[in-house]
Amino acid sequence: MFEALHYEFMQNALIAALLASIACGIIGTYVVVKRMGYIAGGIAHTSFGGIGLGYFLNINPLLCLIPFTLASSLGIGIITKKTRVSEDTAIGIFWAMGMALGVVFIGLTPGYAPDLFSYLFGNILTVSRNDIYYMLVLDGLIIATVLFLYKELLAISFDEEYAQVSGVKTTLLYLILLSLIALTVVILVRIVGIILVIALLTIPAAIAKLFTRSLSRMMLVAGMLGCILTIAGLWLSYKFNIASGAMIILLSGCVFIVTTFFVKK
Repeated sequence: MFEALHYEFMQNALIAALLASIACGIIGTYVVVKRMGYIAGGIAHTSFGGIGLGYFLNINPLLCLIPFTLASSLGIGIITKKTRVSEDTAIGIFWAMGMALGVVFIGLTPGYAPDLFSYLFGNILTVSRNDIYYMLVLDGLIIATVLFLYKELLAISFDEEYAQVSGVKTTLLYLILLSLIALTVVILVRIVGIILVIALLTIPAAIAKLFTRSLSRMMLVAGMLGCILTIAGLWLSYKFNIASGAMIILLSGCVFIVTTFFVKK
């Protein structure tokens, strides 16, 4: 694989793996601790509407993916908190509508969308230099927000009701956390695709949780694991000519299963 590092697409893939691992380590920890896997998956699949809109407007799908995914996550959060609609119902509706909009926009777009498959199932080797810049900015936003609101997010992660009684603005923080999940989804879509994004968002953090209960340590361990698993999966996909996104997820899942049997409760 080292000879492949002479190529720009492989260099971009490794940088993307590092940036994705940072986002996974930080936000994936909140997703696992607060048991938000389903909502993260809903946001990921809803984002397909943004990809379809990007193709329809003939611009980089990521430019539409960011505002569309943010708007969808906030929509789910606001409906859940301000109406009688349950969270799983809101997620299901937005999930279906997002996928449907994506199909409609792509159907209305003349010609054929050549790299649509990479958005569904991921292909880290197709990450461009511009994608790297977008991912870098999004990582910066995620890190800055979490550092600024660390104590508040920590409070709602373990006991949201107590945090609300203590005067913490739990609804606002919940919406912010959903927005951070949305940004992380945008980063991961190019790595493993919409279909598999929830796995990479949760597996490294789930493994990290087996070793520590500290939120900050869990983020660090999850970030390191994400980097190792992503790069190892990339190498295996290169070695055996297998889809990179699927290989990364399969490797991560196997490591999680094996780890659960060797770590004492």
